[in-house]
Amino acid sequence: MSLAITFDDVARAARHLAGHAHRTPVLTSRTADARTGARVFYKAENLQRMGAFKFRGAFNALSHFTPEQRVRGVIAYSSGNHAQAIALSARMLGMPSVIVMPHDAPAAKLAATRGYQEGQAGSEVVLYDRYTEDREAIGARLAAERGMTLVPPYDHPHVMAGQGTAALELIEQVRELDGGGLDALLVCVGGGGLVSGCAVAAHHLVPGVQVWGVEPEAGNDTQRSLAEGRIVHIDTPKTIADGAQTQHSGTLTFPVIQALVSGIVTVSDAQLVEAMRFFAERMKIVVEPTGCLGAAALFERAAGLPDLRGARVGVILSGGNVDVRRLGELLAGGLA
Repeated sequence: MSLAITFDDVARAARHLAGHAHRTPVLTSRTADARTGARVFYKAENLQRMGAFKFRGAFNALSHFTPEQRVRGVIAYSSGNHAQAIALSARMLGMPSVIVMPHDAPAAKLAATRGYQEGQAGSEVVLYDRYTEDREAIGARLAAERGMTLVPPYDHPHVMAGQGTAALELIEQVRELDGGGLDALLVCVGGGGLVSGCAVAAHHLVPGVQVWGVEPEAGNDTQRSLAEGRIVHIDTPKTIADGAQTQHSGTLTFPVIQALVSGIVTVSDAQLVEAMRFFAERMKIVVEPTGCLGAAALFERAAGLPDLRGARVGVILSGGNVDVRRLGELLAGGLA
């Protein structure tokens, strides 16, 4: 069975994004290397436009719209980062956007999304209850009623290809740093758009690389799906990793994960907080809980992860959009 995207799609997305997305830096830390026993390279997508990797997939998807689609606009549903990415990309490309967001989305993400929509006629945020309502059904209904094009947060080939450019850049940058490749790549997993795109790019550029996905303990639907060989649906997980509160993998992303991802491991919310603290205290950067999934798995030697001591490891820090007040609460020990 052919997969939804190929490396050519990722390379094409990189050309679409040139001059629009930031080529985010790759960071290193001797302290983290000593702690893990690995040589670790962090792709700082928390410093991407709108604060997360999601800009890559959103802009790539919208750049493929026909003139008629651009006039009618785009609909998306998201807990926050895809929302901001679609709203910003739509603004840049001069089209209206309607974003379906949970009413309990982080205030900073909600405010930023609305901010990107200011001045764009026909743009709005539609709120829903993530625990009692179906965002996919709401998005489909609104798209049909308004004649707009729905761009889901992960299960879309142009979105997947755009997200894969993060790994493409990371591998290029690591080679620029010291001429080496990667033995392993750790990527956070929600619906699978990032990990599937990154796996396609990584395996093409570094044959033999291991790509590991990381989910929150409370939301291990993809881990369970791999174990059962089918897409498993779960209730909306309760975790501070709001970007990974998905209920299932995508029909396009899951086959890529099955084919190219070595496995899925999980970490606890408490371990995510410890990783956030490390990045704030030692590397002086803000990384949101979801963005810490890969790093937390490496720091804590998550169950199921191979021994990576002595290995060259890439870690995608997927985003940095966390309310400042909430960040302070979490770092002070408040998980409630």
